Amino acid sequence: MDFELSISTIMLLLFILFVSVGIWKVWAFLPNKRLSDDDTTREAKEELERLMLKIIVQNKGLIDEKELFLQMNKDEDFNSQLFWRFNLNKLLHLLSDYYMKNSDTSTIMDIYQTQKDKK
Repeated sequence: MDFELSISTIMLLLFILFVSVGIWKVWAFLPNKRLSDDDTTREAKEELERLMLKIIVQNKGLIDEKELFLQMNKDEDFNSQLFWRFNLNKLLHLLSDYYMKNSDTSTIMDIYQTQKDKK
């Protein structure tokens, strides 16, 4: 019985050791620093939103999503290094988030009206 107990104790200790080493290896390979082109941050989203609002106001709200996307990409304030993954789908998500934050808006023209009223 004493021999069995020592083998099971050794097995348990080895198991704990291997699990610990495995967890450490997984943790060591996970990215710890923010990447320089990370466009998922709150600041990047706010920058895109400011640009979106600027383009909408310039066009007086008479613009559709595709044209808004094209003009945002062409704008001088658009950071193509940071927003290299920016596409129409991301713009649609940005618009949806804006609509949710501002419940009185549901179209691009509504966004223009609220921006015009703020000024």
